[in-house]
Amino acid sequence: MAYPLAARLMLVSHVGPLRSSVSRELTKVPHMATTAGDERTVQYMLKRWQDPDTGLDRAWREEYLVYLSFPDPKTPNKVTVGELGPQGISGGEKEKEYGPDQKDPDVVQPYAAYAPAGHPKGKLVYANQGKPSDYLHLNQTLDLNGTIAITRYGGEGRAQKAINAAPYGVIGVLVYTDPRDINDGRMSDTNETYPHSWYMPPSGVERGSFNTQYGDLLTPYLAAKDDTYRISMAKITGIPPIPTQPIGFEDAYALICELGGRPAPSEWQGAFNCTYNLGGPGFKPTSTFKESQVQLDIYNRGEIKNSSNVMGVIRGSVEPDRYVIYGNHRDSWVHGAVDPSSGTSVMLEVTRVLGRMVKEGKWRPRRSVIFGSWGAEEFGLIGSAEYTEEYYSKLSERSVAYINVDISVFGKRQKSGNISVFVLLQVKTPGSESTSVYDNWIRYFNRTSPTYGVIPNVGFLTGAGSDYAAFIHFLGITSMDISYTYDRTKTSARIYPAYHTAYDTFDYSSKFIDPGFTSHQTVARTAGNVLMRLADSLLLPFNCSDYAESLEAYLAKALELYTEGLAVHNISIEPLKSAVKTFRSAAASLDQMIRDSDLVRGINDQLMLLDRAFLDPTAFPDQYGFRHVIWASSKASEPTFPGLADAYERAALSGLDEDWEEAHRQLSLLSQAILGAAHTLEEVI
Repeated sequence: MAYPLAARLMLVSHVGPLRSSVSRELTKVPHMATTAGDERTVQYMLKRWQDPDTGLDRAWREEYLVYLSFPDPKTPNKVTVGELGPQGISGGEKEKEYGPDQKDPDVVQPYAAYAPAGHPKGKLVYANQGKPSDYLHLNQTLDLNGTIAITRYGGEGRAQKAINAAPYGVIGVLVYTDPRDINDGRMSDTNETYPHSWYMPPSGVERGSFNTQYGDLLTPYLAAKDDTYRISMAKITGIPPIPTQPIGFEDAYALICELGGRPAPSEWQGAFNCTYNLGGPGFKPTSTFKESQVQLDIYNRGEIKNSSNVMGVIRGSVEPDRYVIYGNHRDSWVHGAVDPSSGTSVMLEVTRVLGRMVKEGKWRPRRSVIFGSWGAEEFGLIGSAEYTEEYYSKLSERSVAYINVDISVFGKRQKSGNISVFVLLQVKTPGSESTSVYDNWIRYFNRTSPTYGVIPNVGFLTGAGSDYAAFIHFLGITSMDISYTYDRTKTSARIYPAYHTAYDTFDYSSKFIDPGFTSHQTVARTAGNVLMRLADSLLLPFNCSDYAESLEAYLAKALELYTEGLAVHNISIEPLKSAVKTFRSAAASLDQMIRDSDLVRGINDQLMLLDRAFLDPTAFPDQYGFRHVIWASSKASEPTFPGLADAYERAALSGLDEDWEEAHRQLSLLSQAILGAAHTLEEVI
């Protein structure tokens, strides 16, 4: 059996350039969750993980009955403007065909999953990003009752754009991607956008789940099995209350540039060569649309469908009851070459190399490694959430860490919990034989640490953007999400432009995202080495003093923003200061214990369970699955403790006594959670 370091070096040398045949196979047909294409990828994953030469110890499928939302294939959703004038709009029914991929009959039409069916008709208004402040601004000068709002992606969650609109009487919402936000202003498919570059073409439409929750909507906190209790559909929360439809920017251009009314604020303006007006409501008197109203005909329907996770395991040799979990979702909106198949390709390469090493007797991890190919992620992280609900107790007691690789190339590099920054210097950056990933990372994305100086910057997993959500927020398992991102100094694109469109294909990925698949290779080597270090290290590679540094940074921001305002209401922030100080002291003591003690299993359990100590099921009663008081999702714009930040901002805005009481409650539960976590780091008695 190879020593851990030798095994990791072996993985680096054995991960070759990822074969394009794997990506091509994964993206051959559209594979939206629960479709025939999805089942095809299930069988492909099982075949790879059950291979006698390179497979895992065991692989199987696990199934859940989950609530999904689909358009009616026989009656497409459409958007019309009165009796269409000469400018007209395409109505968002289908994206333009540039090649055989878009012609595939299984390409699902653009739609807003979980938006209700309906046929609203009304005058159009432009509502920027659909934030509460945007509708408030409109409502100051316009009567929004009975209107249709057009909004652009960004600034607010998909579903929230409609949820925020409904209280003002808006009866339907359109959503589009502005070229300013995704294309650096480029708009022409003659020579600027796909198929000539990576930019979204004019008819491209971002599909998505319009849902603020994650997991199966009918079985919150319960695994969605055949005999599971289900709430009524009327009790589902967090989905649009009014019909909603995404459209391409070519349609948005035709609509927005014809709007009447006052000009929108400068920060609401986009890339179109016209002034973005708010709407009269409705169009300009000189518009070809004249007095026309916009009508949405939405035929979405909900269905309970069977969705599968594909699971695999390599059993640990010394601590088989300790799990390192590696996951990637398998389903896509269309072909999904980047999202998620770039991550699936990476996971398959990692399992191929590790599987061969195990089969040949060259390596077996100290701890067990579990691999998850999650189903129905695009509908709300469903497969991974149902897995954590079904195996809640076992995973809570035994899981060391969760590694997520969703979009392996051109996503965001993030981290949560107390995993120390670790990228082997042996892993070279794409296109270089001398520059390591670590060196490249610290050059382009760094921060200054009071302890270490300039180091690679690692973001926090504060939202629910991928399958790490249930692991870190619900179970408190230390988690990380890895991908190779693009140089953000060269583009303002918020994500790769073909995201969730019919253009996220093998052709697109191989030409514009990662020619030669060298970045895929780099992510595979990096993720594989992180995985092996977590699975093999005698002592877990976690650093609690680094965690203390993050808490201190959050505390500094909280003191700056909230001390005076809380004091006015006789609320002291001193307990929080004391708790963070105690945590720092406990972390330093554990660091010393690690240096002096040979109680490996006990110390590892303290490290493994630290994030669990920050869970409080009472902290966020209105947010399903969010229990981690440090990394929970927050609406506040400041990087600090989420519950306290949201409660303080709400109280400062309303001035209500009950809101200040909630701020006090959040401060207390936060302080006590940090103290409780500090106690878990003390010497065991």
